[in-house]
Amino acid sequence: MSKTCGGIFDVDEKRKTLLESEQETTQQGFWNDNEKAQATLKKIKSLRDVITQWDKTKKDSDDILELFNLSLHDPDAGITAELTEHASQLESEIAHLEFVRKLSGEDDDRPAILTVHSGAGGTESCDWCEMLFRMYCRWMENKGFSYTVLESQPGEGAGLKSVTAQVQGDYVYGHLKAECGVHRLVRISPFDANARRHTSFASVYAYPMIEDADDFELDEKDIRVDTYRSSGAGGQHVNKTDSAVRMTHIPTNIVVACQNERSQIKNRDVAMKILKSRVKQFYKEQEDKKRQDKLAVKKKIEWGSQIRSYVLHPYNLVKDHRTEVETSNAQGVLDGDLDMFIEAYLLNFQ
Repeated sequence: MSKTCGGIFDVDEKRKTLLESEQETTQQGFWNDNEKAQATLKKIKSLRDVITQWDKTKKDSDDILELFNLSLHDPDAGITAELTEHASQLESEIAHLEFVRKLSGEDDDRPAILTVHSGAGGTESCDWCEMLFRMYCRWMENKGFSYTVLESQPGEGAGLKSVTAQVQGDYVYGHLKAECGVHRLVRISPFDANARRHTSFASVYAYPMIEDADDFELDEKDIRVDTYRSSGAGGQHVNKTDSAVRMTHIPTNIVVACQNERSQIKNRDVAMKILKSRVKQFYKEQEDKKRQDKLAVKKKIEWGSQIRSYVLHPYNLVKDHRTEVETSNAQGVLDGDLDMFIEAYLLNFQ
């Protein structure tokens, strides 16, 4: 049986799953359920990508072994240099496969809901919340992910108090779960006339969007529904009617909101789907005894709980306190260069 990473990666099992999925597409009535069909095609593409990468890595490994045996019988500086180059490339390919393996969790391939909340720091914190969301938007665009802002609350004077977005793409939740926690910013405040240094905090939380959440029912008496006027862009209709919807699941105190749609009915539908996803995930995390680790948004948003610091004064440094990965290219990170932090977290803690 073909395996790698010490027997953790079973490519033969993936080939079997791929064949079964491909056979499923030939069945009569496959396209009757478009959502299910699209999910199957997405699964096929993902499996093909992993298997193709594995086959390439296996071939490169065999070529290196052959080249190594040749160098033993006929030592040559040129062969040694070529062997070193190919070995370095193979090491990178294996590291990529290991990273892909880390995205094999039950929900890793699902779309996600991303929320960013301002913390201690007033206007500074709200501005940092908006900066963080811009960072994630740039990152999502670079990754080819799409996103829709579902709800946002402007700050008093500047920035955002909070923002929630639905993110679509391959292994979105698998990536974004690495960002859950408190993010700390140190800079010279643009809102301080005395140009003093300020520290701001914001929290980030991501959870999987359970597309089959309809099979998870909530008791209506456990849900409080509030309607209000949208505070964001959207035209006269959105701003002049109570079309935005906020739902609270009373037993868990989970609150979701949606103001993206023009119609209150549509906002209700979206909010209910999100609420079901969040409550289902909440109970799942309790069962897995990982709730405290994953619900980073519940941590107090202040000193001592941050997962990453972004220092813009008196020097430039972004450091992840979980993995010790750091870079002096703070502007690059704020422009969406996050992969180094996400990959390091998944490789070390998944």
